[in-house]
Amino acid sequence: MKFKGKSVSVTEDLIRRRAEHNECEIFSLEEVSLHQQDIERIEHLDRWCKELRILYLQNNLIPRIENVGRLKKLEYLNLALNNIEVIENLEGCESLQKLDLTVNFVGRLSSVESLRHNIHLRELFLVGNPCTQFEGYRQFVVAALPQLKSLDGTEISRSERIRASQGLEEARRCVAEQEQEYLRRRAEEKEEARRKEAGVEEEKKERKPGFDGRWYTDINNTAPESEKNKENQELNENPKNPEEDEEQREHEFWHTPCSFTPESRLEAHRHLEEKRRAKEKGKEKKPKAPRTLITADGRVLNINEPKLDFCLTEDEENNTIILDLEVYRHMDTSLIDVDVQPSYARVSIKGKIFQVVLPAEVKPDSSTAQRSQTTGHLLLTMPRAEGEIKVTKTVPRPPRVRQNRRSGGLSEDDQRTLRYLNLSTRSRSEHHGHFCSTTSSRNVSVPH
Repeated sequence: MKFKGKSVSVTEDLIRRRAEHNECEIFSLEEVSLHQQDIERIEHLDRWCKELRILYLQNNLIPRIENVGRLKKLEYLNLALNNIEVIENLEGCESLQKLDLTVNFVGRLSSVESLRHNIHLRELFLVGNPCTQFEGYRQFVVAALPQLKSLDGTEISRSERIRASQGLEEARRCVAEQEQEYLRRRAEEKEEARRKEAGVEEEKKERKPGFDGRWYTDINNTAPESEKNKENQELNENPKNPEEDEEQREHEFWHTPCSFTPESRLEAHRHLEEKRRAKEKGKEKKPKAPRTLITADGRVLNINEPKLDFCLTEDEENNTIILDLEVYRHMDTSLIDVDVQPSYARVSIKGKIFQVVLPAEVKPDSSTAQRSQTTGHLLLTMPRAEGEIKVTKTVPRPPRVRQNRRSGGLSEDDQRTLRYLNLSTRSRSEHHGHFCSTTSSRNVSVPH
């Protein structure tokens, strides 16, 4: 039985990423951990990593032991929490000392005898497999593998080994009968899983994707007209909520009793994967709309994306407009870009825009920018344009911020430590495509 879905393969890139402790060198790799990777097939390792001594493959979706026979130096193989049903293809692992098959689906207990060739095998774990429920399970394994020192974490004593070997033939006969019964049940489980998958596929064929990505039953089916009318009436009286319907299906999936089989475990994994992908798809961010700084009709907007406190005042004595912007104290000045236009001032702080409409027209080419070395505040001094009517309106500082004095909006300490650097403005060269010093530009750069 096959379930559709993305299969994870053992790739060279995956192994290299797991070989950081070996400087990503795989040919001399002695230990690698590939657990919880949703791997469905063991491959390539016996060709790429012949020096392996320890191999972790637990908690994957591996149904069969294969492609490890050429790992002559392999001492420990961990395949716990997979979908393995038969112990096989380990004869070539001459150095194997420990094999962990905890919580798999090994029901063919007789396959354990294939480990007779692994003469160095000392520890075997089969806890959580169906075969451990067989009567005479431990006796059979102990007798079949005389080289074992421990089974399922319990040491094998000399007396236990003698008793097991004496009753081996009876234990083998008993195990064979139980094994045949188990294989019969497994055949029924596989057939049931096959029918279930066929039913799901048939249901998908009868449904069509709707506008919202969900699947709905085709209304153009061949059901009798009376049944259609009855269904439509029921839908009109009790309209279904898609979210409630999804919750109901989810509840049914997890609460419907089913046998614990490789098929049911794989189905649960696929279900979780689909839910995860749907969730990630829902979280995909839509492209952001272009930032609007000036409307189509030419109206300049006040914007404060970095959410900084500021104070916009006018110095009547010097005929200037002063903007005190409380930039973060420890922010590097290279992350700040200033642009002064006749009617507004714009400051970009790490890509976030602060823009304010000025109460009067100013001279961009005569404007200056300074930054306080103690507080980090950015101070823009913008002379009014000649002939501009003086406006006395002041935009007050928010209540939680201390009111600045008329001397530029800074405290006395800031004024003492403020580094005043009159900056030449810059413009983009039409010939070279870079910023150069000029007096005709309206951009003001901020010094370090």
